[in-house]
Amino acid sequence: MHCVSVLQLLSRRLQTSRSHASLKAMRFTGGKLPQQRTIVTSQASLGYMDTSPPFINKLEFLEPKIEDAIPTYQVVNQNGELVCPSQDPQIDESVLIKMYEKMVMLNVYDQIMYDAQRQGRISFYMQNSGEEAAAIGSAAAMAPSDLVFSQYREAGVLFWRDFPLSQFMGQCYANVDDPAAGKQMPVHYGSKELNFVTISSPLATQMPQAPGAAYALKRTHPGSCVICYFGDGAASEGDAHAAFNFAATLDAPCLFFCRNNGYAISTPIDEQFRGDGIACRGVGYGMLTIRVDGNDLLAVYNVTKKAREISVKESRPVLIEAMSYRVGHHSTSDDSSLYRELSEVKMWNDHYNPITRTKNYMINHRKCWSEEQDKAFRAQCKKEVLKEFVAAENKKKPSPDLLFTDVYDELPTHLQEQQKLMKEHVMKYKENYPLDKHMPLTT
Repeated sequence: MHCVSVLQLLSRRLQTSRSHASLKAMRFTGGKLPQQRTIVTSQASLGYMDTSPPFINKLEFLEPKIEDAIPTYQVVNQNGELVCPSQDPQIDESVLIKMYEKMVMLNVYDQIMYDAQRQGRISFYMQNSGEEAAAIGSAAAMAPSDLVFSQYREAGVLFWRDFPLSQFMGQCYANVDDPAAGKQMPVHYGSKELNFVTISSPLATQMPQAPGAAYALKRTHPGSCVICYFGDGAASEGDAHAAFNFAATLDAPCLFFCRNNGYAISTPIDEQFRGDGIACRGVGYGMLTIRVDGNDLLAVYNVTKKAREISVKESRPVLIEAMSYRVGHHSTSDDSSLYRELSEVKMWNDHYNPITRTKNYMINHRKCWSEEQDKAFRAQCKKEVLKEFVAAENKKKPSPDLLFTDVYDELPTHLQEQQKLMKEHVMKYKENYPLDKHMPLTT
């Protein structure tokens, strides 16, 4: 992975004039005004395009070359050492500690819930292991009012926004604390109060929705921003391309945040697509684009903060490709040992772990953390998670009444009739239903 320590966002925004067409490649450098590189071309134009590329008389195809690959922005290396001190965002100590603590809490929660599924206590779970920095670093750079369209490995965003552990547990157990009242699969979180749109199971469902919401907010609430998370696998869906084009042509203030973790379930990236990852697609669609070390908390924070600033000020989309690695299985329905070596997973976890990298930076550079604090905090996290875990298991399920709600603003007549028939049936044969484990039916 070729890393750079200067924050640069690539663009292929093309513009024309009546006499000469000017292609302006906009390069943004952290803390500086845009620098423009202008190339004057001939007046010849393709007419229907908003560009006038030069004509050539040599038959030549473009061949992708590794030296033309988009570099990866990095601030802290795998040992927690600053690569370029000028790029250190110098995050306030209390905020930095909170970011790290949320990463650790997410990691502890992950392991407990994974084990719970393996014990048959919940039906399904998806871990975030190895990708904590991508979620927490980006979430910390966004405003709390920004709308989030997530996939299913961004629980860290909700942890950052202080989504209660009781609701995390409630959602996985489908109990009375579940905001969705048990109507979603586990880990399909959502929170209207925290501006986090409920997760959908189908890949890329959220992608065209995000620029649509961003365009609406652009018209009604200027200064707002939307962030859309997705994985490298989702980028192969048709909805991804529709979303990129939609956002680019309508200048929607939307950040596309791709977690490229190396695998789309069992398919490695070298079998999933050709070309320079996902970032090159942003350039192709005319979006400002950057690639970042997704295991570098500070780099992710810097990139997302700058991307949001540009997106809001200029009302345009930005694509961020965060290079990371999925340490856990795709889900509890997956066994990744069937398609990758355990030594590969161990190597990434031992040498590129985002939590370890951040801890080393905090201990050795910022001097705001210690191994003793780390051990004590992990024990505290485990205690808090297990406390909510036990409580969640003993809470009742939602009332069966709620089977019919949340689709229509007012329950239609035919659903009212179905609800009535359901109640009559359940009450008549209540010995066959675990009503004692549910909140009561209304009469």
